[in-house]
Amino acid sequence: MSDVNVMDWLGRSETFDDTLRLQPASFMEATLDRDAVLRHGDQLPPLWHWLYFLEAKPASLLGRDGHPKKGGFLPPVELPRRMWAGGRFNFHAPLRLGEPVRKVSTISNIAHKEGRTGALCFVTVLHEIFSGDQLAFSEEQDIVYREDPAADAPKPEPKRAPDDAEIVETVSPTQVMLYRYSALTFNGHRIHYDVDYARDVEGYEDLVFHGPLTATLLVDLATRTYGRQPDQFSFKGLAPITSNHDFRIEGRREGKVMKLWARRHDGALAMQAEAVFS
Repeated sequence: MSDVNVMDWLGRSETFDDTLRLQPASFMEATLDRDAVLRHGDQLPPLWHWLYFLEAKPASLLGRDGHPKKGGFLPPVELPRRMWAGGRFNFHAPLRLGEPVRKVSTISNIAHKEGRTGALCFVTVLHEIFSGDQLAFSEEQDIVYREDPAADAPKPEPKRAPDDAEIVETVSPTQVMLYRYSALTFNGHRIHYDVDYARDVEGYEDLVFHGPLTATLLVDLATRTYGRQPDQFSFKGLAPITSNHDFRIEGRREGKVMKLWARRHDGALAMQAEAVFS
């Protein structure tokens, strides 16, 4: 696909319809080791929409990493590795379990950059979630494509996490947790369940904890702290978390804003986030 211009994908759009069934939310509660207390009509917790609008491509249409091959909705970027780099959310109205919903996704930006480890391509996808005719929330999702790491390439030195946390909780990842979340989101990326692939091909220490799940835990911490869903939330992944170590989700209140981050076992800043409340 070297003669294909990935910029032709800019503005491409697709639409999915779904129903916020109770079972995926109940299974998510079990995945997080919580009692199943959600019922029809309850508000869907923030970022749990990733359990819905799922698409299953035939096995023959998957890439080496277990994700669908590029060149369908997402542009055919030739860089082999892809990861979810971050996202921004604006919440307008609650989503209720049991109700029909619609998602409209649009490729809103494509940018090529040169990083410390080589070429990068950033693709931003705008997702708009509707309940009936009402926009419930919008999400800007950042996907980054990059080169495979060289065998002798030094590991980048991550930033240190802040030391002024007001609220701290420890998360103990397990392979079962990662497997369940992959199943719930129909995420076939092999870095989350194939440890040989994660180590030998993509250069990780162990199985990789899902970035979206880390973001979900952070927004959940903010929601429980303030007693309500935020109006805005954003996150950025900075360093991988692997399943062979505990990590901590931490936060600090600054009025109507809560600063949040994930701290790896070695003190590195794995993810930073911010929740804004009215």
